[in-house]
Amino acid sequence: MVKIRLKRTGGKNWISFRIVVCDIRKQRDGKMVEELGYYDPKHSDEKLNQERLEYWLSQGAQMSETVASIYERAKAGKSKVYGQPDPYTKKKNFKKNAAE
Repeated sequence: MVKIRLKRTGGKNWISFRIVVCDIRKQRDGKMVEELGYYDPKHSDEKLNQERLEYWLSQGAQMSETVASIYERAKAGKSKVYGQPDPYTKKKNFKKNAAE
């Protein structure tokens, strides 16, 4: 069975993820079939190749919950943009002017 999930990258306290297609029997950071995009929660940045994701869904792949929420935002055209803070979070690393 094939699953679309997150693969952890980055260093300690500087985490980011890649959105990948892989076999469910492989390790989280193990061998992958294809890379579909990335997700960086620290900088509130994400990118997703929707065409390839829809292809894999048609082939019977299943998405994790986080990837499903990223896909819904991308489909609605509300993907996160680098440096723009989330409206529901209060992070210290964002400038005050960016929220206004």
